Order: sequence, then structure tokens, then C-alpha cells
Amino acid sequence: MSWIILILSGALEAVWAAALHRTFQATGRRRTLPALLFLASVIASTGGLAIAMQSIPTGTAYAVWVGVGVVLTSAYAIITKVERATAARLLLLGGIAVCVVGLKVVA
Repeated sequence: MSWIILILSGALEAVWAAALHRTFQATGRRRTLPALLFLASVIASTGGLAIAMQSIPTGTAYAVWVGVGVVLTSAYAIITKVERATAARLLLLGGIAVCVVGLKVVA
């Protein structure tokens, strides 16, 4: 169950990163709904990480949490055309995903 919480918390890391980007997007003024989504998701994300760390070693839990967040945040940026989907970027993100799975396997 800790692994599921950890992966969901990593997904929420991508949510708060996207919400933070939307909070100050283009207009230069703060937008309320993305700011509230940012606050809620950052609290839930770090809370889930804390729960998972009770039974998963700290370094492993943090690496998985960040890895899931990085891959999903980058996928969101590519889908929304904020970043380009280059072959190198996709290969390296795939490498991060493989490393996250590897940490689960050896933990």
C-alpha cells in the first residue's frame, strides 16, 4: 500500500508543478484557482511522501517520488506544447522511468 501512496504522491507533484506554472502564467498576475490547486496538491503530495517513508527507505521513497513527478510533469509540458518532444528528451525520461521501476524491484 505504501508504494501506491508513494506513486500517487509523485503524480500529485506533477499536479502542483503544473498548477504553479498556471498560477503566474503570461499575465504576470496571480490566478486564484490554480493557486488553490497548488496548495492542496503540494500538501497532499508531501503528506503522502511522509506516509510512504514510514515503510520505504527515505532515499528510495524520495527518488521514486521525484522520478514520478519529473516524468509526469515533463509529459504534461510536452502535451501542452510548453516543451518539445525531442528524441533525447523522451529517451532520458524513459531512463528515469526505468530507474524508478528498478528501485521498486530492488527495494
